[in-house]
Amino acid sequence: MAALGLYRVRAIALALPQVTERLSHGATCFFVRDKRPLCYFHDHHNDDRVSLWCPATPGVQEALVASEPTRFFKPPTSASGTYSDWLGVFLDHADVDWDEIAEILEDAFRLVAPATAVAELDGR
Repeated sequence: MAALGLYRVRAIALALPQVTERLSHGATCFFVRDKRPLCYFHDHHNDDRVSLWCPATPGVQEALVASEPTRFFKPPTSASGTYSDWLGVFLDHADVDWDEIAEILEDAFRLVAPATAVAELDGR
């Protein structure tokens, strides 16, 4: 399940302009211009959960977690406050909506990417 999830997330993320992949903090991470994190793919072997973490516009995290807590969650906030508005999406169930994941990642891209990269996406 984890390998398929990473394959799908990788295909979606790397299709966005100027996105690269590398390990960060022990997880597969996708970055815009190799600087701004777009999303983290987490495969936590200690709890058997596979998930995606990405930035979300204010209010989105709370709304999705409240409406569907079996699919969405609030990632733990770091000591510096990172991830406080990020959205967590569980990918370890059979009915993952990959079109929805693509929309979530595009929304995250629009939040973190510079205007020129967003313009490149819009020009496609």
